Amino acid sequence: MGTFKEEITLENILDRGFAEHGYIKESEIRTLKVEAMPDTGAWTLVINEDVRQKLGLAIKETSKSTLADGKANTYDVTESVEIRWKDRYTALPAVVVPNAKDILLGALPLEAMDLMVDPVHQKLVGVHGDQPLHVLY
Repeated sequence: MGTFKEEITLENILDRGFAEHGYIKESEIRTLKVEAMPDTGAWTLVINEDVRQKLGLAIKETSKSTLADGKANTYDVTESVEIRWKDRYTALPAVVVPNAKDILLGALPLEAMDLMVDPVHQKLVGVHGDQPLHVLY
């Protein structure tokens, strides 16, 4: 199976709350469209430091993780970020790999959005068809 990327939108969910309560304008919500590689071997969203800073995500903790190359290291974990793919969304923390060249869409966000990798057509598809399951977060 080859690799492929899908466009997703990342949004600072604290900004969204501030906008909904009138503290900031809707136009001030930090949002970023990125190309992400679906990776069922990653457990959550993996971003780099540049993406973290552009979204203004705070670091909540650190976690020891092992990358695909076998190197174990301690990485920062952000507050939750909203992840959107087409009409599906979820919110989860992101792991920050400072110089990562690829953004990874891991197993947890894929599962939360009821998505799976179609290895034949190299795209994301709904596990239960085109209608997303609505999971509250």
